[in-house]
Amino acid sequence: MAGRILQIRDLTTGFVTEKGIVKATDKVSLQLEKGQTLCLVGESGSGKSVTALSIMRLIDYAGGMVLEGSIEFHGKDLAQIGQDELRKIRGDKIAMIFQDPMSALNPVFTIGDQIAESLRLHRGLSDSAAWKEAVELLRLVGIPDPALRAKQYSHELSGGMCQRVVIAIALACRPDLLIADEPTTALDVTVQAQILDLLRNLKDELGMSIILITHDMGVAAEMADRIAVMYAGVIVEEGTVQEIFNNPSHPYTVGLLQSIPGLDGDRGKELFTIQGSIPGLGQIPTGCRFHPRCPHAMDICRSQEPSDYWITQDHRAACWLFEDNKVNKSNQRKVKGGV
Repeated sequence: MAGRILQIRDLTTGFVTEKGIVKATDKVSLQLEKGQTLCLVGESGSGKSVTALSIMRLIDYAGGMVLEGSIEFHGKDLAQIGQDELRKIRGDKIAMIFQDPMSALNPVFTIGDQIAESLRLHRGLSDSAAWKEAVELLRLVGIPDPALRAKQYSHELSGGMCQRVVIAIALACRPDLLIADEPTTALDVTVQAQILDLLRNLKDELGMSIILITHDMGVAAEMADRIAVMYAGVIVEEGTVQEIFNNPSHPYTVGLLQSIPGLDGDRGKELFTIQGSIPGLGQIPTGCRFHPRCPHAMDICRSQEPSDYWITQDHRAACWLFEDNKVNKSNQRKVKGGV
């Protein structure tokens, strides 16, 4: 690693509703080193995408706002600067791959034009030079006959090709940070593997850092250096990929891992599920946000929100099973044994 490029401290993001401001993320703190891949995992509604949109301040255009905290990118606090300055950073130093490639692409412009736009804007290339670079980017992301594809429109391409085009647009200016919001959700397994291999190879080739948002723990295991587990707008556990998979310490993390079906399991046995559902933004429970679904919930879980406990130097979890900063061995064994 060659230094930290992103430091998020106590990021709180909210949306204005008829009932007032509701928080979508609450005191989220994360850090990312150069060349590192950080995976944000959790169920839909956990706050993963909102966190990503907040980093780029695109949340401002979706009726949201950064209420508190800082987002330091290369030492500059993105939470404090205006949109004019942010537009110089977005697409250049920070780029994003959105969930649905078909909705992310403009159907009335050719693929080549959409890639060339950021090259003209951020790199000052001429039309011909930008087009030539756009074709080369399509070749870089593995699209066959890129000169022909550059002249086509998004409806003429398959879902997998459109996803590669979105990646090419994101990589056009060789960003330092790439945010990929569930880039393989709508793809079949074969194409998913190709896209993940592509992201991994491009990260190594270009030396960029990646924030990968996914609800698939298998994808996180394959791609991540570090994993942050989100639930109802907060980070409940964070650590290296080895720590999270070998020593999961929050009941929610354990539940996510147990939900992965195994190849050697009993085919007649019912798949494990975490009971209940994630709360809505206006229905966040008091205390630990996971306690209504947690089989280990204690009285203190229902009344007080837990603080982070550092299990190791690289591994933290916010859970009352680590009460008073001392690991409760009996409860820890319960967590490791399953939810």
